[in-house]
Amino acid sequence: MAMDEALLDWHSEGLIPPVIRFYGWNPATLSIGYFQRVEKEIDMDQVSALGLGFVRRPTGGRGVLHEHELTYSVIVSEDYPEMPETVTEAYRVISGGLLQGFRNLGLDAYFSVPDTDEKRADLKKPKSAVCFDAPSWYEMVVEGKKVAGSAQTRQKGVILQHGAILLDLDAEKLLSVFKFSSPESEEAMRRKIPEKAVAINSLRERPATIEECVDAFKAGFEEALSIHLHPYILNEEQLAYVKSIEEKKYGSDVWNFRN
Repeated sequence: MAMDEALLDWHSEGLIPPVIRFYGWNPATLSIGYFQRVEKEIDMDQVSALGLGFVRRPTGGRGVLHEHELTYSVIVSEDYPEMPETVTEAYRVISGGLLQGFRNLGLDAYFSVPDTDEKRADLKKPKSAVCFDAPSWYEMVVEGKKVAGSAQTRQKGVILQHGAILLDLDAEKLLSVFKFSSPESEEAMRRKIPEKAVAINSLRERPATIEECVDAFKAGFEEALSIHLHPYILNEEQLAYVKSIEEKKYGSDVWNFRN
């Protein structure tokens, strides 16, 4: 999270071009959205028992267990050519790279577009703290089920969109770190997750590797956005800046457990 924020800062100052980044998490980590309440929604005893990391994202959305997945982030200025002004339409443009990436992996992915008043209401007031409970506008769906979850923020004239691309899904582990109002609501969510979310490897005859996914989505963003990506390596001064953000913010209980 500190790296994503640093890249946003540098891009806002004109020091670096737009960035598309792929990364994983070590240890496996539960990330929560900017507005979520830890005490109400998260079982921190279980997070500790499972040896998970824990961090609050700078973006909105709901809780994500980053384990068997690939995370991506896109950092681009709001005034980038042909970038829509609205959050929803910017999602559509940026997520075009994800759409093509899934297709590069042989999956028939398409955009989610909530088609009923009830589904649209869920976007404004989610029924659970779990990200993969239901797809939002222009998120990726395969066979009617959510296969990637994304979130976006805009700061300093820059869009940061990042999200999790599921390779495998351990629904029991995911549910175990959230609090529910009753055993019945937890059981309802247990039944609902397989109907609402799906992972790449359950859709393919041969499991996909992280490297294969990076190649597929890199090519997907290049094809969808008509861009060419070049490697970017941070220098020691930049890495120190990232570390300072981590220490002051994302590694701090003040940030992670804020109300």
